[in-house]
Amino acid sequence: MSIVETRNLSKIFDGRKAVNNVNLTIEEGELFGLLGPNGAGKTTTVAMLSTILPPSNGDAKIDGYDIAHQPKQVRQIIGVVTQEFGLYEDLTAAENLSYFGKLHGVESKKLHQQINRLLRLVQLKDRANDRIKTFSDGMKRRLNLAVALVHRPKVLFLDEPTTGFDPQARLVAWKLIKKLQADGITILLTTHHMDEADYLCDRVAIMDKGKIIAIDSPDKLKHSLGELEAIEIKTIKPPQKLVKKLLKLRSVKKVIHTSEGLRVLTPMADTVLSQVVKSAMDAGVRIDSLNVTQPTLEDVFIKLTGRTLRD
Repeated sequence: MSIVETRNLSKIFDGRKAVNNVNLTIEEGELFGLLGPNGAGKTTTVAMLSTILPPSNGDAKIDGYDIAHQPKQVRQIIGVVTQEFGLYEDLTAAENLSYFGKLHGVESKKLHQQINRLLRLVQLKDRANDRIKTFSDGMKRRLNLAVALVHRPKVLFLDEPTTGFDPQARLVAWKLIKKLQADGITILLTTHHMDEADYLCDRVAIMDKGKIIAIDSPDKLKHSLGELEAIEIKTIKPPQKLVKKLLKLRSVKKVIHTSEGLRVLTPMADTVLSQVVKSAMDAGVRIDSLNVTQPTLEDVFIKLTGRTLRD
């Protein structure tokens, strides 16, 4: 049963369509991802669905409530975690949760139990009585999530929830997000991290320039590339002449620049590997390491747009 539905949802800023006729259906209990580069329209979409911004055109419903005509009812059943900290710095963690719980009309007895449960959930029970201004950014992000859950929402919007996290903190956050889904919460997550969308999401909508350009499970999106493998070449500043040499190899379908070197897409990684090494040697390029992997969601994005997620 669908709990989030949009129909031609659009937002126009100064004549530019930041979100362009987005049609989505998210099932109850699903963990759904909006994947795309910064500026793709992901945050604006969430802002409309959470009634922060009114749509310019189209409509959307959350659990049957219209976002434009029934915003109060929508806000009662959603939780929102934005990239900004919506916390009161001079209040303690428990006081912040109490304040926002009362705003949502949570009963006092239930609120006390909920505060204790949420502080344990986000691993801040031992900091319950500390002021927020003494917290690190990571702790503030975890408390931000607890605040969004204080009224037990049916739908949770997470906008780039792990921005600025180190790898260990990201893994902790991912486990927490999975636990929330297991508890029955429907989650809409925005991210520009392909590995995050791949690991967490049941389905992903790839978004670019305000439009949805593909929707499916991460595995099906990757399989849409065909039977390809990726040869990851770790090297410093690979020259364009190496890229040209690799593209001339008959089995090479695509060469992608990465932060650490190049990714070569091919259906015959084992066969072409020696040719890749020879091409690098002929171009005077030192290879630090080679690794054969499966295609990623970023490879799908590149196939659809001709650009990387970081362009």
